[in-house]
Amino acid sequence: MRNTIDILGIPIDNVNMAEALEMVKEFLNQDRVHTIYTPNSEIMMAAQRDEFLREVLREGNMLIADGAGVVLASKILGCKLPERVAGFDLVKNILQMSSKMKLKFFLLGAKPGVAEEAAINMINRFKGVEISGYRHGYFSKDEEDEIINQINSSGAQILLVALGAPKQEKWIHKNKDRLKVRVCIGVGGSLDVFAGKATRAPAFFQKHGLEWLYRLYKEPWRFWRMLDIPRFLILALRSRLFHSKTRNLHN
Repeated sequence: MRNTIDILGIPIDNVNMAEALEMVKEFLNQDRVHTIYTPNSEIMMAAQRDEFLREVLREGNMLIADGAGVVLASKILGCKLPERVAGFDLVKNILQMSSKMKLKFFLLGAKPGVAEEAAINMINRFKGVEISGYRHGYFSKDEEDEIINQINSSGAQILLVALGAPKQEKWIHKNKDRLKVRVCIGVGGSLDVFAGKATRAPAFFQKHGLEWLYRLYKEPWRFWRMLDIPRFLILALRSRLFHSKTRNLHN
């Protein structure tokens, strides 16, 4: 049975990386589409303002805490998640499972040429990986039927969608009933990293939950968006204080 922790109305799966991978294996053994979302603090905060996004996340089959801020919020709320489960690392571990499971992937998103380069690097890096198709993320609504048909005819079991949040989550939710894959994952900028177009933060920043700081250093234009991180943590603290006050009134 699914074990989740409610963080400001969003059910985050109470799993570590190994447990998340076991869930993915279960999804792959079931003949239906499963959606996996990887919310960080910014996405969690966006869901507080966007009711549709909130419903999209609530209806996901697995939500992993991609950001250290989400783990910290769970601690503030008194139900700490075991660890951060980064979306990029989850995808990397799924790719590594391909040597035993013969997995087929379809890559959708990023700028023209990026998905193709990511596909080449994945095939060269991970034994047994099969990329059965790819498509850049610059398309119109009129092209969606063609793209869905391309994905379905590819025979892919796993669809990686890199359209950026929250566009990718909404796209997956909108089209999940038309897809014949077994797992859809919103992967943000992961295809850029696999293609060598972007780099992750050094291990020190990852280990200490400071990837946001490294990203801000590399992309200072994100400053205003990143203000959602402290806003999200303050909201979690307010929620904790409110519930504590409510309990005290009832006692």
